[in-house]
Amino acid sequence: MSRKKKMYKKKGKVIKDLTRNIFKILNEDSSKFYNYKQIAAKMGVTDTDGKTQILKKLAELKANKKIKEIDRGKYQINEDRKYFIGTVDVTRTGNAYFICDDFEADIFIPSVNLGKALHEDTVRVYVYKRKRSNKLEADVVEILERSKVEFVGTLQMSKNFGFVLPDNERIPVDFFIAKSKINGAEHGDKVVAKLTDWPDNSKNPFGKITQVLGKPGDHDTEIHSILLEYGLPYEFPKHVEDDASKLSVEITKEEISKRRDMRSDLTFTIDPKDAKDFDDALSFTKLENGNYEVGIHIADVSHYVQPGTELDKEAYDRATSVYLVDRVVPMLPEMLSNGVCSLRPNEEKLTFSAVFEINEKAEIVDQWFGRTVTYSDKRFAYEEAQAIIENKNNIVPENVSLTGETYEVDENIVEAVLKLDELAKILRQKRMKSGAISFDRIEVKFHLNEHLNPTGVYFKEAKDANKLIEEFMLLANRKVAEFIGKGRRGPTNKTFVYRVHDEPDVEKLAALQNIVFKFGYKLNTQTRESTTESLNQLLKDVHGKAESNMVETLAIRSMSKAAYTTMNIGHYGLAFDYYSHFTSPIRRYPDVMTHRLLQHYLDEGNSPKAEDYEVKCKHSSKMEELAAKAERDSIKYMQVKYMEDHRDQEFPGVISGVTEWGIYVEIVSNKCEGMVRIRDIKSDYYIFDEKQFAIVGQSTKHMYQLGDEVIVKVKHTDLERKHLDFDLIED
Repeated sequence: MSRKKKMYKKKGKVIKDLTRNIFKILNEDSSKFYNYKQIAAKMGVTDTDGKTQILKKLAELKANKKIKEIDRGKYQINEDRKYFIGTVDVTRTGNAYFICDDFEADIFIPSVNLGKALHEDTVRVYVYKRKRSNKLEADVVEILERSKVEFVGTLQMSKNFGFVLPDNERIPVDFFIAKSKINGAEHGDKVVAKLTDWPDNSKNPFGKITQVLGKPGDHDTEIHSILLEYGLPYEFPKHVEDDASKLSVEITKEEISKRRDMRSDLTFTIDPKDAKDFDDALSFTKLENGNYEVGIHIADVSHYVQPGTELDKEAYDRATSVYLVDRVVPMLPEMLSNGVCSLRPNEEKLTFSAVFEINEKAEIVDQWFGRTVTYSDKRFAYEEAQAIIENKNNIVPENVSLTGETYEVDENIVEAVLKLDELAKILRQKRMKSGAISFDRIEVKFHLNEHLNPTGVYFKEAKDANKLIEEFMLLANRKVAEFIGKGRRGPTNKTFVYRVHDEPDVEKLAALQNIVFKFGYKLNTQTRESTTESLNQLLKDVHGKAESNMVETLAIRSMSKAAYTTMNIGHYGLAFDYYSHFTSPIRRYPDVMTHRLLQHYLDEGNSPKAEDYEVKCKHSSKMEELAAKAERDSIKYMQVKYMEDHRDQEFPGVISGVTEWGIYVEIVSNKCEGMVRIRDIKSDYYIFDEKQFAIVGQSTKHMYQLGDEVIVKVKHTDLERKHLDFDLIED
């Protein structure tokens, strides 16, 4: 069986991208027709459940007139159908692509065919073939739904009117603002403009200013602009704060009686030293039979945040906390996230727990899930726990100070940390052996002064203490998902919230293989096992090298995106058949849903409608993606701000990207990325060579190729667009 067929084989699971895969087969030769068995064979689907999914999808596509049944059970593409619905992906050049499951690849939309569509709008298009090239193109004929109607930009005033120039380069139009709709803004202000109208005879949309953010370049203005660009709030409405303030925070005897009391178990947290919200804690007890009882205790947010309340509505709308370089925008008000729900030391807390009996081989002997009450004996920073692990043969003395806090080391806690570290390493080893991929990326962090200006860059790398916590959180997430989805007697059909990650795209893996080959690395994508093994070897080989960040980024981009759904397809990257998010309800709404569903099933409730939860899953996935974009933008902003003070300095860098207009260079010492424009390279006339991932001088044939080491110097910084321009220091 070919690699491509293996990639689609989903025994007993939901087949992802089924519509697109069916159209791919039918489009190979539009004159041919296929029955469901032939389609299943081409996709490598052999199980009955998978074939049933294909049958149902064919019936659905026929009902929607996307395909036609020319004979009983035999289907063909409906070439009479020219209009399709999908979303628009606008590029920085002003052209766009039409994204729709009906097509194997995205369809090009020239800028002249965009009409009044904006980035990520839902549209109806007319699809046609260009006469000369025979390639498909699309023409937008109707805008069905705007992705957003509020845009962040800078106001440019004339005498009687103004224009707002959007920050987002994917919005290729400026917004006309009548003088009566300026709302007190002044020339040069960073503002939020709301699209109110777009007359047929106007090149520009009309808008009104709804919010004045401040002056461009001001720190708070730029951070708020990032949040608002993605529709993320930076403060809670008063009615939500009021709802939170009315909560009863007392832990009553009556409530304790409903729970498993684990206050006497040795319990502690391990978190970043600057953390304020503590989602999770670990408890550790040695059992008489020689095994260990390990409790993973999670803040019981669902006890305080009840369905239908203002708190719950706001938490759902936000769906996630947002972690910017200088602040956290929490999902829950501070009195919950940093207070009553946070598992702070020396305080009793209501928790939701996964408790495991584990033997010396890190095998699960027994498990229990349910609501508990716990008491944290100690709060560790990662650095403190790491010091214990690194000094295991020479126990850390009493009264050590590792993070500014002096404390006495309890022998029982030291023993617990060391044993948990030992078990975590066995769990990790098993996971890697099963085919998990190890993306241990280095995080870029900034030292900030009292004015929140960056004074330095440092890198945060996961060590044993981080991996200890990670492994036990993964264990809890996996076992909770198995408990509901797998059951004791085989797979169940119970509605649940899964965290899924599909297998990588074959074409993206091939592209990655071509790139890393130029650095002397190889990938073997013949089987799932060889793909995983060679990816892990690649990540290990590049670790610590100049090109590591670039190669790791490209490897991540070759992967599918993880998402929330009620339709389980497993988690490829972790090599788990069942996986959920249970361990961070303070900062992730899907975890709150997981807690509610788990308790519902523990109470022997019937399975609720999957459709309702699927809508919430899609919303959570979308908000997670927006939060990730905002976080990346805040890092880019801080990198540009940092480089403003280093204009006269030369930096070694690595070419991290090559385009027709220039090369991207990532500075080795601080991971800041900027562009060297082709027109600024004076030694020769360079043109883009797509096949070699390079630009090539026409006279000298000198080549600047992806991964080459170069020297650069800051030419220009643009805080508003979060962009760096470099000058190349040529030999």
